[in-house]
Amino acid sequence: MLKLSSHKILFFLLITCCFSMHSQVLRKRTTLLMGGRFDISIVDKDSLSAEQNINLVIEEISRIESLISDWKPDSQVSEVNQNAGIKPIKVDREVFELAQRAIKFSEITNGGFDVSFAALDRVWKFDGSMTEMPSAEAIKKSVEKVGYKNIILDSTESTIFLKLKGMKIGFGALGEGYATDKCRKMMLEKGIQAGIINGSGDMSTWGKQPNGNDWKIGITNPFNPEKLIATVPLKQGAVTTSGNYEKFVVFDGKRYSHIINPATGYPATGLCSVTVFGPNAETANGLSTSMMVLGQKEGLLLLQKFPEYSCLMITDKGKVVKSKNFSYKL
Repeated sequence: MLKLSSHKILFFLLITCCFSMHSQVLRKRTTLLMGGRFDISIVDKDSLSAEQNINLVIEEISRIESLISDWKPDSQVSEVNQNAGIKPIKVDREVFELAQRAIKFSEITNGGFDVSFAALDRVWKFDGSMTEMPSAEAIKKSVEKVGYKNIILDSTESTIFLKLKGMKIGFGALGEGYATDKCRKMMLEKGIQAGIINGSGDMSTWGKQPNGNDWKIGITNPFNPEKLIATVPLKQGAVTTSGNYEKFVVFDGKRYSHIINPATGYPATGLCSVTVFGPNAETANGLSTSMMVLGQKEGLLLLQKFPEYSCLMITDKGKVVKSKNFSYKL
């Protein structure tokens, strides 16, 4: 099993074959970027070219990180956060457009997804130290600075303004997917016919393995990590998994996950993991994160607004739930 970030668990099988009748090679590299693990696999005409293209992918991810990271003090997003309640900040067009899409997601989910979640006070502890639930007052106070409706975008000036002091935006739920999609597009434009960019569980794939087989993505059973729930072939698409089965607390027999609803300050309940398949990793990540918060019923209703995307959910009771358009065999 491959452990990724605390809220994204994805196991994938990569059946490698270094040479084929087309003399293609597969090269892989693992590195740390955007605060998490990236696994980069490129199929190319020879090893040197494959390694050079992996370098280009890493350079592109690093470029994106330098723009949108909310923990790098000199990034554009950090500058926006530092000027919350003070003044609008001009940002590059791609940062502005990413913020636009994030706010649209926030609107569609009625705040179940919220790009200003970075301002949440961490009153819930999932390190074993909590002996009782936080008070209702503390929970309410924890989300005082969270609220996408207080983000002002000026398309003409390409500026972002956070109305309240202490507000913060962060692209932790979209950034890796955005980066993997951008890198896939870049490689396709260079004529690279196949590869996988896996950013902390946000995965963009294209083409086939050198032996002609599809890439195969395996989804782990959160209640038995040694087993797979499904193995899914991907030719050119994306997959993301959000899960809460590693960090949670139990009070009065009810399980509370570390994935917090930014609209209420209370942890998500009901679902153990959500895996979303579709053409775009950024959108799939936004969906999987939102659906974890919204729960099974509301999550499936949300997914209906995105007909190109399908999902597989696992409830905290171990039940497997599929969207109607989920076409893979389990």
